[in-house]
Amino acid sequence: MDDSIGNHAESDGEWIAVSDLMAALMVVFLFIAIVYIRPLTIEREKVREIAIAWQASEQAILDALVDEFEQDLKTWDAEIDASTLLVRFRSPDILFDAGLGTIKPRFKAILDDFFPRYVAVLAPFRSDIEEVRIEGHTSSEWNDADEARAYFENMRLSQDRTRSVLEYVMRPGVLSSDPEWLLPLLTANGLSSSQVRRDSNGTELVRASRRVEFRVRTRTRTEIRRILETVDED
Repeated sequence: MDDSIGNHAESDGEWIAVSDLMAALMVVFLFIAIVYIRPLTIEREKVREIAIAWQASEQAILDALVDEFEQDLKTWDAEIDASTLLVRFRSPDILFDAGLGTIKPRFKAILDDFFPRYVAVLAPFRSDIEEVRIEGHTSSEWNDADEARAYFENMRLSQDRTRSVLEYVMRPGVLSSDPEWLLPLLTANGLSSSQVRRDSNGTELVRASRRVEFRVRTRTRTEIRRILETVDED
């Protein structure tokens, strides 16, 4: 036999062996990719489905709040924040006296009108709601105190105020029926000056920072966050 023919055959055999090995490795890598990517694809699909449900749910809640309160907002010096599903009462002169946690008469009258209607608006969406938060916010000012002391004094004050609001709106006889669904979801949160309002230059807006907000948190938003955290861990 011609040596060149033998060498050529041997070379072809080696190439076939290498190509078989490469093909086998490609199958392995493809399997690994499928194993890794498929759960991510499934999770992302879950996020997409939940995001669609979340958008529809939150839009429905927003529409209901706007339909119910749009005509009252100017009178109350209030606003509805579409991005966070909150009703913001923004006039400190109406809400509380400076440094005190006692609700002023004008704000009591507003709450008497607002809160029973607010609960009635949210009731049809109860299965979508994770929390209804009463939030109290202050400015960063506190007489001549240093920054740390001012923060803690304002924390105490904001907690006193939100507790006063919670106790007032949930006192006996306020709601026409006992909202058993609401009680486990309703919280009072004093946030001190942790979320002050600022202008476009970053300067604190002192009056605007002193406010009370009623915020809805939906279950779907929390579920999206949980899934995204799971994907990040993987």
